[in-house]
Amino acid sequence: MGRLSTHVLDTVAGGPAANVTVELHRLAPDDAWLFVRRAVTDADGRTGEPMLSGDAYQPGTYMLSFHIGAYFAATGTRTASPPFLDVVPIRFTVADAGGHYHVPLLVSPWSYSTYRGS
Repeated sequence: MGRLSTHVLDTVAGGPAANVTVELHRLAPDDAWLFVRRAVTDADGRTGEPMLSGDAYQPGTYMLSFHIGAYFAATGTRTASPPFLDVVPIRFTVADAGGHYHVPLLVSPWSYSTYRGS
């Protein structure tokens, strides 16, 4: 069964980022972004369950939005004021609804990277 999962790694602290709000949206045929789900990362930096799975998991264009500015403010990490990175959007396409798409975020207050994981 296909699913979409994510996790967040804090490259300043060198470990998982707990308590990061993550939102998932899907691009509709009329180019509007439709809200799908909101989750908060656990102590391992993961959402605990897939962001999307089952019948709702369909091919299409999605966006994960990571609320990084609030996370770094809550951890007391030094950032710019206002923060350079506030909400980090990752837009991607699911081509195979039977596949596992894992979209991790590696982040600091100044930069981020992502990839399709396994």
